[in-house]
Amino acid sequence: MVRLGELMMILELHRQGVPITAIARRTGRDPKTVRKYIERGIEAPAYGPRSVGRPSKLAPYLDFLRERVTAYPELSAARLTREIRELGYVGAYTAVKRYLAAIRPENGPRPYEVRFETPAGVQAQVDFARFVVDFADDPGTTRIVWLFSLVLGHSRFLFARYVLHQDLQTLLRCHMQAFDALGGVPIEILYDRMKTAVTGEDDQGHIVYNRSLLALARHYRFQPRACRPYRAKTKGKVERPFRYIRQDFFVGRRFRNLEDLNAQLIDWLDTVANVRVHGTTQQVIAEAFAAEQGELQTLPEHRFDAVLKLERRVSHDGFVAIGGNYYSVPDRTRRVVEVQQLPDMIRILDLGTVVAEHPVIEGRKQYRIDRSHRTGGSGRRKTMSAAGITIGRIGDHVPTRPLDIYQAIGAQLAIGGRP
Repeated sequence: MVRLGELMMILELHRQGVPITAIARRTGRDPKTVRKYIERGIEAPAYGPRSVGRPSKLAPYLDFLRERVTAYPELSAARLTREIRELGYVGAYTAVKRYLAAIRPENGPRPYEVRFETPAGVQAQVDFARFVVDFADDPGTTRIVWLFSLVLGHSRFLFARYVLHQDLQTLLRCHMQAFDALGGVPIEILYDRMKTAVTGEDDQGHIVYNRSLLALARHYRFQPRACRPYRAKTKGKVERPFRYIRQDFFVGRRFRNLEDLNAQLIDWLDTVANVRVHGTTQQVIAEAFAAEQGELQTLPEHRFDAVLKLERRVSHDGFVAIGGNYYSVPDRTRRVVEVQQLPDMIRILDLGTVVAEHPVIEGRKQYRIDRSHRTGGSGRRKTMSAAGITIGRIGDHVPTRPLDIYQAIGAQLAIGGRP
């Protein structure tokens, strides 16, 4: 027996031309039931006395579900079902889904969307999504982070990582990490018109891609393809997971820092997202990916080493500012240097000679210091450093650490002699 609100939604979807099978999937009802109420029309269903039977398996968890939805309205039914199963619930997922549909705010029916399927190994879709988070290690400060996501169009296998920037260097680095995780490369990758991927159109209306992205595409042998303007739904396979990640993973959790956020995300991908039965394909994603993986192009033998080149001035204390962070150079380096930005590395050259290499720092206002760069030249240079460490700026929030850490750093400096 459907309630009046659900009946109105069924009739509205039918009026929009949504097929009965699609209405049944959306409402969790049998197609025969949907057809019966469409034929009956607006007549409200009659309710008889409730038969006495076994108590509902969901009853002990109704208050918990109501509190969770009140606090976090975006939580998905699948997420909440997992949570109450951990508390002892043994009933059906559909019972949870129907109860949540009854207590959630009504947002109205969504228009029907046509899905386009792609053969195995052919296409992936890439995008960034904006999230706002309060890290426990930095209380009182709200951070904006970006979720990079790559979804294989055939199997729906999902790779995702949170980053602090959506600049070109980050975009290239995330591609490399995704290809390594997939163990291969699709034939084409679909983008919206993000500035880091698409720089515009020529006078004939042809898409102009970023040269560094094209260099990455040549190295990994994939074809970039931009969706049409104002048609971001062309990339629905990557944009729907953003909502899924927000509702099923992000909402209602606590994260210490970016590293903890990504660690929890990776665990969720491995234990929930990529092992579920996908609602559209009706296949276990991990199993579909295992079949699709053999259709992906093989990884190249050598790493991608194309660079972004720019000039930078060395500060009076021996640092070069790149992307909001600071990287050390050796004492007596010339004032103007060439910087080469690789996807995962910063390389600094003085008169054509490489004088420093650093891993890219995630974040802002952090210092990366190579201890070997400080040989006692200028007294104005920073001298409190250890080999290959990253420190925050003075005045930034610094988590409390045991004194043993500082004693270990002091002992290391003592062994090495004058810093």
